[in-house]
Amino acid sequence: MFEGFGRLLHRRRKPLLMLTMLFAVLSGAYGAGVFGSLTPLGFQDPGSDSVRAARIAEKAFPQRTPDAVIVYRDKDRTVDDPSFQQAVVKQLESLPKSEVTGYLDFWATKMPAQVSYDRHATYVALNLHGSSEKAKEDAYEAVKDKIPAPGLQTLQGGTVPTGHQASEKIEHDLRTAEIISAPVLFLLLLVVFGGLTAAFLPLIVGVLSILGSMAVLRTIANITDVSVFSMSLVTILGLAVAIDYGLLIVSRYREELEAGYSGEEAIGRTLATAGRTVVISGTTVAAALAGLTLFPSTFLKSMSYGGVAAVLLAVLFSLVALPALLAVMGPKVNAFPLRRRKKAARPTAAGEGAWYRFGHGLMRRRWVVVVGAVGLLLTLALPFSKIEFGSINAQQLPSSSEGRQVFNGMEHDFDGDAVKSIDSLLVLKSDGASKEQGAALRAYAERLGATEGTTSARITGVEGATARVSVTFDGNPISTHARDLVNRLKDVPEPPGARAYFGGESAVYDDTLDALGETLPWMLLYIAVITYVLLFLAFGSVLLPLKAIAMNLLSLTATFGVLVWIFQDGHLHHLLGFDPTGNIEPNMPIMLFALIFGLSMDYEVFLVSRMREQYDKSGDSTEAVASGLQSIGRLVVSAALLMCVPLAAIGMSDVLTIKLFGVGMVFAVLVDVLVVRVLLGTAVMRLLGRAAWWAPGPLARFYDRFGIKETDMPADDTADERVPVAAG
Repeated sequence: MFEGFGRLLHRRRKPLLMLTMLFAVLSGAYGAGVFGSLTPLGFQDPGSDSVRAARIAEKAFPQRTPDAVIVYRDKDRTVDDPSFQQAVVKQLESLPKSEVTGYLDFWATKMPAQVSYDRHATYVALNLHGSSEKAKEDAYEAVKDKIPAPGLQTLQGGTVPTGHQASEKIEHDLRTAEIISAPVLFLLLLVVFGGLTAAFLPLIVGVLSILGSMAVLRTIANITDVSVFSMSLVTILGLAVAIDYGLLIVSRYREELEAGYSGEEAIGRTLATAGRTVVISGTTVAAALAGLTLFPSTFLKSMSYGGVAAVLLAVLFSLVALPALLAVMGPKVNAFPLRRRKKAARPTAAGEGAWYRFGHGLMRRRWVVVVGAVGLLLTLALPFSKIEFGSINAQQLPSSSEGRQVFNGMEHDFDGDAVKSIDSLLVLKSDGASKEQGAALRAYAERLGATEGTTSARITGVEGATARVSVTFDGNPISTHARDLVNRLKDVPEPPGARAYFGGESAVYDDTLDALGETLPWMLLYIAVITYVLLFLAFGSVLLPLKAIAMNLLSLTATFGVLVWIFQDGHLHHLLGFDPTGNIEPNMPIMLFALIFGLSMDYEVFLVSRMREQYDKSGDSTEAVASGLQSIGRLVVSAALLMCVPLAAIGMSDVLTIKLFGVGMVFAVLVDVLVVRVLLGTAVMRLLGRAAWWAPGPLARFYDRFGIKETDMPADDTADERVPVAAG
């Protein structure tokens, strides 16, 4: 089937290229506006009690949950100076009512907590029009330039401004990463291919994948919320995976040219071999990322949307646009060589080639390699056992950003404990101002205040059939202590006929971990099953998929251990340029799990597919492993290094979550390829021997009929007699 598809592509190459160019223009024009359609956050479970509590509070008590916190400061005047007050109040009154639904300033509330300790600064709690994160961000966009007061230093922070600043920073950092990585990738591709023309081709696939993914994300964003963080995955994954697949296709096509094939035959053989590998690899990565849609948070769903789109488009363009372009170019793919290409020859004989000898060396010392590699990975994984989770806030931004300065100021210059609380939002059976409901509310507040770990509990608002009871406590609101307190408060009996929804930072943290914990086992089961099935179809073995999954888990735990050591414990923070927060946002490991798991299978398929091809020819497992490593080992390592370039570029971001993503992915890719796939994988294959390829009779027959093999073409013993196509 794939060979016939390749021949069809060769015959329709020019119309396909014209359609590809049209797609690039249209998707680029449409997708360019994607950032304006994305939401800034999305880390919470939208169906959780804490989100319901926030909606109730926003409607009944908007002053308690401000969308923006604006800090006004003067180095000479204090808030007691009438001119200070006049400058702030006049500016606030000028804000359009269509965008700002309300605000609370110190001169209206008389709350001491709204004045800094030195009395030279005050903050204003601002509420914006809109029922969604995107609507509020649009409202903020319309008024942000009208908020600064003349003569005063103005800093804009809080949920919406911080999210907006993060969006702008991510967009800037992604563009910078593209500018940095593109020339570096091209130079590395020049080294890999040794020719100017061939080096361009994988980059073309990457650009097409990114443009298409941006258009897809914008389309999805018109239907449902999509997090701005998904763009980091689209940009980097689209480029990295497309280059991997493009590298595989172009390299195989050049092999076929050197073996003497040309025209339809070369394209057909390329699609029947490397094309099949790209399909199974891309399907595995996309399937792993699709597992993120099982989670309720917009962030993880968005990462799935963007990741699946980027991978599938990379597969599409690698199998359609790239072969069509190769068909047009023919031998000119080797044009403008940087070095004289060797005369075409058949693959090296047994015992030849550095990778062949390296593979045999690893297999001779298989137990040393297995013990050493596993010991190294487990050592790296040790810090993972003490991971602490936390929530996303302004600490993800660099210290120079306004949102981060407001966050730091609220922590150090103002009485932050005065507004720290766990809020119980109550939907009552009748008006809360009635005598009966009032007594029930007071009794409920007393029960909350008597709960272990609280310092006080008081009724802080009654509006019709809605009431709020605020509970204060000592300690970090994002901690196991605070989470335990939330759960104890939830067990307190509510007033008769009432329904309580708990909100506040601690409740959001608790609900987020609960939602992730409930869904995670299902995602793990889904990924394990779908991966096992796909790898069985690729290799025809019942043991190799288990081996691949086990090695993936080793690679993942090692990566998570290093991320905890760096980003939670703060090691290397001066070198990498970030301020450690002492915790890890819980959505990030899950997103990285799906992505790293999928990409690890990418390289597994690359390597083992070639080994399976050699095993089908020779029937000798040891020879198949060494020969397979010789034929594709250099290509896999090159692909990994190329993938690390855009990942390292995004790791230079000033946004902490994006930096963690980039650094984590670079480490994961390098460790997975160099240690897990090449060293450990080769040694384990030798330990398994012929059993590596075993399947019981019924499954073996199923694989023979339906398996996605590297090639179903018979070995061509006449290829030695062909005349190699001349290099350009």
